[in-house]
Amino acid sequence: MSGHGNPIPMTASKSGGLKGTAHIPGDKSISHRSLILGALAVGETRITGLLEGEDVLDTARAMRAFGADITDHGDGKWSVHGVGVGGFAEPEAVIDCGNSGTGVRLIMGAMATSPITTTFTGDASLRSRPMGRITDPVSLFGARSYGRTGGRLPMTIVGADNPIPVHYRVPMPSAQVKSAVLLAGLNAPGQTVVIEQEATRDHTERMLTGFGAELNVENTKDGRVITLTGQPELRPQTITVPRDPSSAAFPVCAALIVEGSDILVPNIGLNPTRAGLFTTLRDMGADLTYENEREEGGEPTADLRVKFSPNMKGIEVPPGRAASMIDEYPILSVVASFAEGTTTMKGVKELRVKESDRIDAMARGLEACGVKIEEDEDMMIVHGMGVGGVPGGVTCESRMDHRIAMSFMCLGMATQKPVSIDDGGPIATSFPIFEPLMTELGAQIIRTTP
Repeated sequence: MSGHGNPIPMTASKSGGLKGTAHIPGDKSISHRSLILGALAVGETRITGLLEGEDVLDTARAMRAFGADITDHGDGKWSVHGVGVGGFAEPEAVIDCGNSGTGVRLIMGAMATSPITTTFTGDASLRSRPMGRITDPVSLFGARSYGRTGGRLPMTIVGADNPIPVHYRVPMPSAQVKSAVLLAGLNAPGQTVVIEQEATRDHTERMLTGFGAELNVENTKDGRVITLTGQPELRPQTITVPRDPSSAAFPVCAALIVEGSDILVPNIGLNPTRAGLFTTLRDMGADLTYENEREEGGEPTADLRVKFSPNMKGIEVPPGRAASMIDEYPILSVVASFAEGTTTMKGVKELRVKESDRIDAMARGLEACGVKIEEDEDMMIVHGMGVGGVPGGVTCESRMDHRIAMSFMCLGMATQKPVSIDDGGPIATSFPIFEPLMTELGAQIIRTTP
């Protein structure tokens, strides 16, 4: 069951070629950060192209609860009148972040160095996910946290009265953890230093710099060292949100495996810390080209031209690429099922603690569809069956996970028999127009009776 209503079973059937232009919603990561940093600036930040999925709308509601004045002007245009660094008011009610791990973890960091108390919760999926990776580092600033066993929501965080800057080495590749520590460091005096061994998506660093924070990034033999000077006055910005590469992954990958497809996916963010999937697909032999390469709001973007690719080969995905495509492994495993040979994905244990255990979810669903899978804690291997080789004909569990649900719907567009999911409701959290967009391209997706 979805965390936002009754289950919505769906079925995808073998489709004719996907054709046309896929206009993808705004980038979710940048949308979250635009609202949060806008709320921490002094003055009015204007945002166009904001993703209006449930995850981002939950973040907007949270920023209102902390005192920011946020207005939806329609058509993806929003304005945020911020309260300044250290200006968060104490919310009167519990902050419900729905399904969003990004939202809750970034907000926890942003409020942890203000002298306020906040209780966070979310849907069943979010309440099952670990928050210790955030509460541990924010405790170094002086914040205290009280949650369920295993560091799970609901959780109350008591912000630091007199925060101190910290020097923190991120123990796993995680843009959420890095960003939470940097956001906490905004209201601490002096310099907060974050070190990551592997570069993760750097939207927070780019946006902090754009908002006027003093931030330095240095690549050293010890890792990527980010130094932030605390207590700046952030300047409001005008932000154009690029289209979300993680959402673009679904029509792109569907077009690669559905015979006769030829689609254009315009204005997709190609930040090098996010574009690992597209690089991997090209390594596999995908007919995927970049057109009209340019820069939008400090982020590299391009239009993607994608055509059916019957000659893709399995590869070993470099483990160092994992951080740049961690959310895209579920849909990559679908593409790998239609490639020739074996695709090996290592260094992916972070998938175990996403909205669901994504390795297990995809492995069980693909196995049920007839694909041979190997896995361990940190690895997944897909034995490809070639074009048209996957039988399908089953119902897969979406496990309240939007990316699992969409991945199996794309799978069903190219299998011999239809593929169903028990609940497509979670798709609305990140890609609310997935169904109509894919249908307009020619996909055969229907809602079925529970």
